[in-house]
Amino acid sequence: MRTEVGIIGAGPAGLVLGQLLRRSGIDSVVLESKSRQEIETTVRAGVLEQGTVDLLNELGVGERMLREGSFHHGVEIRFDGGGRRVDFPSHTDGRRIMLYPQQEVVKDLVAGRLGAGGDIFFGVSDVEIRGADTGSPSLSFSHEGRRHDIDCAFIAGCDGFHGPSRQAIPARGRREYNRTIPIGWLGILIEAPPSSPELIYTNHRRGFSLISTRSPEVQRMYIQVSPDDDIAAWPDGRIWQELHDRTDIPGRPELIEGPIFQKGIVAMRSFVCEPMSYGRLYLAGDSAHIVPPTGAKGLNLAVTDAVVLARAIAEWRSGGGNALLDAYSEICLRRVWKAQRFSTFMTRSLHRDPDGDDYDHRIQVAELDYLTSSEAAMRSFAENYTGLPIEW
Repeated sequence: MRTEVGIIGAGPAGLVLGQLLRRSGIDSVVLESKSRQEIETTVRAGVLEQGTVDLLNELGVGERMLREGSFHHGVEIRFDGGGRRVDFPSHTDGRRIMLYPQQEVVKDLVAGRLGAGGDIFFGVSDVEIRGADTGSPSLSFSHEGRRHDIDCAFIAGCDGFHGPSRQAIPARGRREYNRTIPIGWLGILIEAPPSSPELIYTNHRRGFSLISTRSPEVQRMYIQVSPDDDIAAWPDGRIWQELHDRTDIPGRPELIEGPIFQKGIVAMRSFVCEPMSYGRLYLAGDSAHIVPPTGAKGLNLAVTDAVVLARAIAEWRSGGGNALLDAYSEICLRRVWKAQRFSTFMTRSLHRDPDGDDYDHRIQVAELDYLTSSEAAMRSFAENYTGLPIEW
């Protein structure tokens, strides 16, 4: 087989990249290690920046998102026994966010690609990248008991942290930045109507909590725990008690409880690989960077990587040269590190430090007081939360 761009991974980065390339008349093939059912049903968060929403609509895969997703015009931040709201449109020339789960975004993108006749090989294994540092890279993989080879002009590694793409860059040619955060999130999915029309972030002496939504019938909630906690030690009653203790404030409606049908604990960490390219191999999404979920940036960074890479390849193909391809890593990393900064700020401001004391907590309260009372601080927060522009 031959294609212009071999894409490893059918997550948001790979699928958006494929749609953008198709719009420019550029062929691609997508390889995915999981089944279609698995990538379309694995529950993941989904806070979409305004730019991501606009792009999905431009690509023709946003109809269901607009019908079933929920636009939010701000967030509420609760701390020190009270709550304050940060409005997004008034501080960002009208920008908003949308809550629409990542697996639903993936489902729409898969349907859009297959409906347009694009190729996706599900359930592949043993993917090998060859000749990435040459002008003629290729991919080799197993699928349904047979070995296949694809000759490419470019390879896009959109295969997540554990995929083969990043490892194809020689260790001497990349630098990896890692930060382990001693915080875990215990997340639950419940059957209930929304407790709030918008997200609620809470800083509490007992720990952080987040009230989110997935649909009119399904809600997502989180509490801060130790990353080493055993989920068996968290029966439903204990989870609800902690959520109420941390989130409820006088004069506001209490959380609406409902049956918990999924729960688990995830650790938090940060990761960045520099550079995000090697020869004709370009990393995108979680293969190159992971941010703490507090800032809601993971999916949106993946989409940004795809936008930059698609434009760079289209420019090269039209005879515009390699300038944008050569700048791909630099362009993406500027936004990645700003997202890391914002996510780190959110994490430090809202979570109880396991080694902290009352002084540290009062500093957090002062930080959140300033954030929610200063017009300049609210503007900065809203700009970062709804999405910073790409700096070409």
